[in-house]
Amino acid sequence: MIFESSKLKLEEVSTVRITPVNDCLICKDLKTNGAVMYTVLRVRDHEMVRNLLTMYEALESNDNPLLDSYSAEGDHIFIFPYRKERPLDLFYMGDTMPLQQSEDICINVILTCMTSGLPWPLLYLALRQGLLNLNRDDSVYLTYTIDLSELNPEIREKDCVVECARILMTLLESKAAQKADSYLLLQKKSANQSYSFFTELYRDVRLASAPKRKKGLWHRFLRFLAARSDFFFGILFWICLILAIVAIAMFLTNIAFGDIPWLRLFFNSFKKIGTEVLTK
Repeated sequence: MIFESSKLKLEEVSTVRITPVNDCLICKDLKTNGAVMYTVLRVRDHEMVRNLLTMYEALESNDNPLLDSYSAEGDHIFIFPYRKERPLDLFYMGDTMPLQQSEDICINVILTCMTSGLPWPLLYLALRQGLLNLNRDDSVYLTYTIDLSELNPEIREKDCVVECARILMTLLESKAAQKADSYLLLQKKSANQSYSFFTELYRDVRLASAPKRKKGLWHRFLRFLAARSDFFFGILFWICLILAIVAIAMFLTNIAFGDIPWLRLFFNSFKKIGTEVLTK
């Protein structure tokens, strides 16, 4: 299926989910030969469309991830950026991480929520549906394959903060035995739903976090390798490919000539110089 607006021309690549009110699709940009991907929400429910458009009209910040929206064949199309999924609940290894690293990830979760640019009802759904993702460098980002079936236009920042606090408690739960101040504070204040703003949540987690220790050279080196693992694996791949081609060439040359002539450049290349034989 093709989705074409005044800005973009997209072709469907895969379907993430189909719900009673909307479809979540991954599409490629035909104007860039598929090099750029997008997340498309095709909304069929007209009341839902009205709610979404009203939310975006009331949105004070212009820094939101909605790239385009338009009507097409009775549906409404909402286009968001696409990033490969690395779900936080699958890639977060809290049991093996030091407390400081876990708290840094929690802070990154809060910052991602604060800067998401989504209307509160959409951010709430994204949090509830596990659309937080963990990068290799411990940064956190959102994906936008949102099921709109349970959209509640009355959701406000406080609801999102309470949900975010619940997620943070889940991330820090493995640190409860260490009597982590951040976990204990979240547990105490979440029980009363004391948080109303993300700034309050950020302040508490930041202030209650374990003191930062200067990381050793070896640790920084490992983090450097982990952050650039794709680059180094790419180099290793090409080295292995070149070595494989050389090995095949040597094998075929040996079959054809009973020898590998070009290896003579490296072995016994100075046995004879002009008319003089040096091995006598």
